[in-house]
Amino acid sequence: MNDDQQNSEIEKIANLMVHDNISPDEQDAEKLEKYKNLIKEDCNVDDEEAMKLVYETLLFRKLKNSDSGDLLNKGTEFGAGFS
Repeated sequence: MNDDQQNSEIEKIANLMVHDNISPDEQDAEKLEKYKNLIKEDCNVDDEEAMKLVYETLLFRKLKNSDSGDLLNKGTEFGAGFS
């Protein structure tokens, strides 16, 4: 999966989470399984890689709601691997 595909998937899942009223702080794996499975299906990745993208999506949502104008630079403060 290239960076554009990954970023597009993160945005898609972030929108679904908002629609489903999932908090950006959610850590319950059972509640996040739906998104993991969607990522696996969309991107043809394993459970570990899909869950990594779920957590990157949660971080993306937190950063999107922050006061930063540049999400990618702000993400480095948290150790995010946005490309």
